[in-house]
Amino acid sequence: MLPKPTRSGFLFKKHTKKKQTPFEKLFEIFKELITHTSGDFDEAIDWLRELDKEYKLTDDNYTIDDFIEELKNKSFVKPKIGSGGKGEGLELTAKTEKLLREHALKQIFGKLKKTGSGNHKTKKAGQGQENTGEFKAYQFGDDIEKIVVTESFKNAQIRSLGHDFTLQNEDLVVEDAFYKTQMSTVLMIDISHSMILYGEDRITPAKKVAMALAELITTRYPKDTLDILVFGNDARSIAVKDIPYLEVGPYHTNTVAGLELALDMLRRKKNTNKQIFMITDGKPSCLKMPDGTYYKNSVGLDEIIIEKCYNMAQQAKKLHIPITTFMIAQDPYLKQFVREFTKANKGKAFFTGLKGLGEMIFEDYETNRKKRLE
Repeated sequence: MLPKPTRSGFLFKKHTKKKQTPFEKLFEIFKELITHTSGDFDEAIDWLRELDKEYKLTDDNYTIDDFIEELKNKSFVKPKIGSGGKGEGLELTAKTEKLLREHALKQIFGKLKKTGSGNHKTKKAGQGQENTGEFKAYQFGDDIEKIVVTESFKNAQIRSLGHDFTLQNEDLVVEDAFYKTQMSTVLMIDISHSMILYGEDRITPAKKVAMALAELITTRYPKDTLDILVFGNDARSIAVKDIPYLEVGPYHTNTVAGLELALDMLRRKKNTNKQIFMITDGKPSCLKMPDGTYYKNSVGLDEIIIEKCYNMAQQAKKLHIPITTFMIAQDPYLKQFVREFTKANKGKAFFTGLKGLGEMIFEDYETNRKKRLE
């Protein structure tokens, strides 16, 4: 009896949309709304009810009230305890805060699988686990296993042309690789009032970037560090769990205070590779004076304030800390300020809108370490 023929190759099927339960469908929308409302559960539910009226998201079999009950049963929300010890509405749990970070990471960076710790590159090339695809002459101390035999024999044949074939030390080449090391990053987020002016919500995309970057580093680069600070009239650090609740205030933009705090944070890190990412849409307009008062000027670019900014950029340069500015505004005079600021630090600047902001930050995070050994 002849054996049955076997099939090999790919089998293509028509895409079938993943079925979602009523809860899953509403939960996707809820995650967006709760980010926009800075963690205000009641406001997010009010928005959800309005969307339900307009788009018929629910029916008699599953209502918004059923969704709220399921949120409680699944421990996504919990009773908010007031000063009197009594419940005052509902608030997010740590479980939901984690899901919001995962949601932001998926939205901005796609599905990234966890890899080994410290899995990225330095500014310098050398022995490591990730090959560059280029060769360099063998030097004493290089790993013998890195010697590229075919290229080394090729060099020997060229050198020995017309003579007896010999393999000498000068013929040997090794494949170059990047070091894998650790990075300390401070992400600065502008929370001045202009982040919600002009009919555009700029703070929500900034929050999503912060959540996604935090989730990326903790899952893919667990030996790296990420500190997040916000700056308005003053600067303060915030915990990762606080990002969803971040709100814009009636503040000016004290860029100097943000940079001072960022440098202070990085001085305490043991990693040799350090960097600052700054997301801002406005001009520096505020300084805190030694007596505790504030010097403010929102008209144009104040020379006193911008000179302080340039000094901070130069100070970071002396500490070998590059600053990458993601400038959301497009005003020509602000662009010129950022160019001068970047020149003083020898850092980088991206003049961008909100679209693609997360992808740019991710790519810059990954590629900052790809320069060759000088």
